[in-house]
Amino acid sequence: MQNTSKQYDLVIDECRSLFVKKMSDYGSAWRILRLPSLTDQIFIKAQRIRQLQENTVRKVDEGEKSEFIGIINYSIMALIQLELGIVDQPDLSTEKASELYDKHSSITKELMENKNHDYGEAWRDMRISSLTDLILQKLLRVKQIEDNKGKTLVSEGIDANYQDMINYAIFALIHHSELDS
Repeated sequence: MQNTSKQYDLVIDECRSLFVKKMSDYGSAWRILRLPSLTDQIFIKAQRIRQLQENTVRKVDEGEKSEFIGIINYSIMALIQLELGIVDQPDLSTEKASELYDKHSSITKELMENKNHDYGEAWRDMRISSLTDLILQKLLRVKQIEDNKGKTLVSEGIDANYQDMINYAIFALIHHSELDS
C-alpha cells in the first residue's frame, strides 16, 4: 500500500504541474463551464482512450497517457465547480486554483486509500481497458444524475463518481508507468 501512495503522488504531481501551466496560459477560463460541459469533456477523453485501445492504427500522435491526465484534471475542475458554483467570468488566481486542486486531490486520495484497504488493491490485477470501461460507466451515471437535476434515490452523488474516475485514471497511469519501466 505504501508503494501505491508514492505512485499515486507521482501521478498527481504530474497532473497538477500541467494544470498549473495551463492556468498560466489560459487563466481560470474553465470556471464558466457548467458541470455537463465538464462531464462531456471527460467523456470525449474516455471515448478516445477506448478507441485507441481498440484501433490498431493511430492517426494522431498522442497516446492514452495525456487523455488519462485530462480525465483527472477535468474531474478535479468539476469537483471545484461543485464546491464553488459556476461563474460568468474567470475568477480564480493560479494560487487559489492550485490550493483547491490540492484540497480535492487530497480528499480523493484519502478515498482511494480507504477503498484500497477494503478491496486489497484489486485494481492491480485489472487491465487498463477495464479501468477505461469503468470510467465510461461512471460518466454515463453522472450524465443520468445530471439529467435528474442532481437527485439520486439510493446512489452516491456526482462528486463520488468524479472521485472514482480520478482514481481509476490514476490506476491506469500507474499501470502504464509499470509497463514502461
